[in-house]
Amino acid sequence: MVFSSVIFLLYFLPVVLAVNYLLPKTTRNYWLLLSSFLFYAWGAPQFVFILSLSVIANFGLVKVMHDSTHPRARNILLGISVAINVGLLMYFKYANFFVENVNSLLASIGIQALTWTSVALPIGISFFTFQSLTYSVDVYRKMHEPLKKLTDYALYIMLFPQMIAGPIVRFYTIADQLVDRTVTHEHFKQGGHRFVIGLAKKVLIANTVAEFAAPELLGSDEVLSSTSAWIGILAYTFQIYFDFSGYSDMAIGLGRMMGFNFPENFNNPYTSGSITEFWRRWHITLGVWMRDYLYIPLGGNKVSSMGRLYFNLIFVFLVSGLWHGASWNFVIWGCFHGLFLVIERLFLARLLKQLPKPVSVIYCFTVVVVGWVFFSIETFDAGLEYLETMFSFQFGPSKLLLNNKFTITMIVAAVFSFFTLLPQGKQIQDWFFGSKSKPANRALMNALVIIMLLYSFMHLIASGFNPFIYFRF
Repeated sequence: MVFSSVIFLLYFLPVVLAVNYLLPKTTRNYWLLLSSFLFYAWGAPQFVFILSLSVIANFGLVKVMHDSTHPRARNILLGISVAINVGLLMYFKYANFFVENVNSLLASIGIQALTWTSVALPIGISFFTFQSLTYSVDVYRKMHEPLKKLTDYALYIMLFPQMIAGPIVRFYTIADQLVDRTVTHEHFKQGGHRFVIGLAKKVLIANTVAEFAAPELLGSDEVLSSTSAWIGILAYTFQIYFDFSGYSDMAIGLGRMMGFNFPENFNNPYTSGSITEFWRRWHITLGVWMRDYLYIPLGGNKVSSMGRLYFNLIFVFLVSGLWHGASWNFVIWGCFHGLFLVIERLFLARLLKQLPKPVSVIYCFTVVVVGWVFFSIETFDAGLEYLETMFSFQFGPSKLLLNNKFTITMIVAAVFSFFTLLPQGKQIQDWFFGSKSKPANRALMNALVIIMLLYSFMHLIASGFNPFIYFRF
């Protein structure tokens, strides 16, 4: 079940919100936990039991760790907690990848391949694993007391708005809200507005672009020209942004309607003037998690040599690539971004600051677009072939440009991706997402939200095409 499905919008969500709003504060967590179990079981009922065992084990281990007065025992218990969570992630997400590579190696030297039954990937395992690790580490670091009730901890891990695709919510930032929060009419309205904005981004822009461009990107019987290849990857560039940022907007809005304040996950990433800046604006909660729980423990910037610093950067982005998926292409994508971070540290950052903003934005956007080739295409050879087509500069006609709906949607996507580079665009965004405005502006906002909601419903009902890229992570 995804947020942009008819069954979620017309049945599941209205019931959950109505009951949550009517229940007394003391029972809302139980209702949201039950709803989250049902939400997860709808898409992956076979994994509910495993997830529940993981939640119970981690809650108990962290409680014992917190109560312990012996540093060595605390270290051991933290290690066990980390091992359980990372072990589950490694098994379910990377076991198939590991066996496939071992079998390829064995085949190359004439040895019989290992027999193996493929492991199914639990939905959202990357996100709830990171939140489980955050809970363990935050309590270990004494950033916050552990939760007293198992059900509160289970809600933190399984809360359906952010469980499948984030944002990744660090425990200490939301711990108090798990046990005491208030839902007001204003919170509910703000959350509703944010949810509809995200729904429109997902359904009206991301889905429309993907519907027309997916055959170009994923391969077709026709030989692609450079024109079609560039249009295909640009379409994916806008699709993944509006798909994921729209889903994050919906999650943030849902959380707000339930009394939670989830962190922002995107901040106009395609307006970045460097890859360093891009990763402060794209999937912000993942970047912050990697910084606080991996990069800094490795030594971060405070290392004895520049070589170690560059190793830390590339290693963190290698892990980030693997986190996205068990494929060498994801590893290449992560290392590709890590390499550009190192290059910028070495000499490029100063030059980029001296260049006019539009030039540095074009540089960053081009690097990001090229990187999306390996992110979107599953095999290395196919990715190289696609890049060769892009940079062969053998331009020709493209049937996509003849489709008015696709062309208009691409123009809208480009405008909304870059319009905050202008002061007026920033003002419009602040008004659109702001909570304080004049009564006349609020009336206009309400009207726009209703129009977007109705148009999104019409689009969903008329089209059965409703992919979600990050659903596979």
